[in-house]
Amino acid sequence: MQYTIEARELTNEYTHRPSYDGEARRTVVEATNATDAIAQYITESDCELVSFMRPARGLESIATVKKEDSVFLVRVYAA
Repeated sequence: MQYTIEARELTNEYTHRPSYDGEARRTVVEATNATDAIAQYITESDCELVSFMRPARGLESIATVKKEDSVFLVRVYAA
């Protein structure tokens, strides 16, 4: 199954301010479920998982990841 991963920068460690560029980066991955999709994204993007929530109901999982000096909000949903 294909999953879309949408990552949007939240904060930058050096400026200690939220990022307001507003542009989300989208990636499509093949995975058996949302958990596998985020694991694949983390490996390919060389980032660190901070949190991951997969709602009992709903079509979208939410994660936060850290890469270098920034934290990103990541949405995972079926493509």
